[in-house]
Amino acid sequence: MTNIISISGLGKAYASGHVALHSVDLDIREGEIFALLGPNGAGKTTLISIICGIVSPTSGQVLVNGRDIIREYRHTRTDIGLVPQELYTDAFEPVISTVRFTRGLFGKPRDDAYIEKLLRDLSLWDKRDAKILELSGGMKRRVMIAKALSHEPRVLFLDEPTAGVDVELRKDMWAMVRDLRDTGVTIILTTHYIEEAEEMADRVGVINNGRLMLVDEKEALMRKLGTKTLTLHLDQPLGAIPDALSRWDLTLGGGGSDLNYRFDAKTDESGVPTLIAALGQAGIGYHDISTRESSLEDIFVGLVHSQDGGQEAKA
Repeated sequence: MTNIISISGLGKAYASGHVALHSVDLDIREGEIFALLGPNGAGKTTLISIICGIVSPTSGQVLVNGRDIIREYRHTRTDIGLVPQELYTDAFEPVISTVRFTRGLFGKPRDDAYIEKLLRDLSLWDKRDAKILELSGGMKRRVMIAKALSHEPRVLFLDEPTAGVDVELRKDMWAMVRDLRDTGVTIILTTHYIEEAEEMADRVGVINNGRLMLVDEKEALMRKLGTKTLTLHLDQPLGAIPDALSRWDLTLGGGGSDLNYRFDAKTDESGVPTLIAALGQAGIGYHDISTRESSLEDIFVGLVHSQDGGQEAKA
């Protein structure tokens, strides 16, 4: 598959000495949905801002559709649409006027049929003559997406696209993103909603403290790093885990009424049968069993905490 974006050795340091990005290498494939996950201050917005030409890098190179974003910025900027976190809109302009105007800024000829389809796809056609200040927050965000798509970019960046919108609108936007991907548009999104990445992304990248920690196919990531948790709901609560069960990775929950066992989801040797036998030998009874497989959120939190812990240990 062709790479629409190629990033190599990308770094960003500020005059204050703060390093926002540390030599990031990343390839994003044409036509995929790529989710970039990370806590606040991890470097997500800085990375996007550099690719979109808003922030200048300190080192490294970014190619968009084979063109350097600095030397050939006019071409690369035309290939990119950006929906920022903040709602920047022309408050007193009608919806259709501001979307047409944005298209013209990129040198695109007027195309009323395309603008109508775009607004209909975003459920904005009925609001086309409304002033933006009259719209709800969710509708204003749809206008931002329409503006970003007005010049028919090949790449769309969505920086926290569903922040502050309700669940129903969030699901509508998920469907819209998938439709865009089906037309060949490459989608890169940052999000705090882990379920968004789990629901939509083809691949996931995790960034923390300006370093790209991991990039992988979503399903492969969950297979490689996922764990399962077996919970036994005990007949009698335990005050502590008996020494006879110390060989297993066990924790107590529910005030001692639940015994939790974490094991590798991808191995055939889970250890569950021998644990059950050991419980019987120890005289520990249970009345119910449940299992839970780790989610992308569990994996993300574990990766970030492991990096933060490592850095604290070095300090």
